[in-house]
Amino acid sequence: MSLRSLAASIVACNQCPRLREHCANVAVVKRRAYQAETYWGRPVPGFGDPAARLLILGLAPGAHGANRTGRVFTGDRSGDFLFRALHETGFANQPTSTHRDDGLALKDAWISASVRCAPPDNKPDPTEIRTCQPFLEREIKLLKNLQGVVVLGRLAFDVYSRIAKLPKLDFGHNLLHSEPKPWLLCSYHPSQQNTSTGRLTREMLHDVFALAQRRLATESKSA
Repeated sequence: MSLRSLAASIVACNQCPRLREHCANVAVVKRRAYQAETYWGRPVPGFGDPAARLLILGLAPGAHGANRTGRVFTGDRSGDFLFRALHETGFANQPTSTHRDDGLALKDAWISASVRCAPPDNKPDPTEIRTCQPFLEREIKLLKNLQGVVVLGRLAFDVYSRIAKLPKLDFGHNLLHSEPKPWLLCSYHPSQQNTSTGRLTREMLHDVFALAQRRLATESKSA
């Protein structure tokens, strides 16, 4: 299986009726600002550099973000926050991500989600999380150059820890776990709830990806 064929399998998935119904309903009702747009309304695959050494793992598509645009972290405030930091630290060629054909390209990074459909209230249930997990497992195996993982939020941390069969580790912002490999770097999720309250600032997220970039650079020198 290739990343392209995996993406096709993800888009065609109908295993979680509650999530599929929610995404389809949102795509019909729409938000007033996007009434003229055609929503994606389907599961959202990962995106980025197939040769990436860094995996960035989030929670799930936003109802009016990725569920509208069809690309992870694209078209909402979480994406605005994330891609600004990725651009500042050399992982993205531009600081914005507005739609699938906006020219955005990632360098040495691949972005994915723990759940591929937008869940009601941004809360997938445990069964839905586990149903979606095999997609991420395959994706990780297909990223042959993977050296590090940045998890955005506790749910992504828990999902990745389960997939990688990690020992019990602590979660904390900008907390790096050097072992086992790939190394794991934790961050608060750039949700509007976190960024509007100051729990996660622009500088805090920048620091996470600056540390990831330094770590990759150090490993390149020692290779």
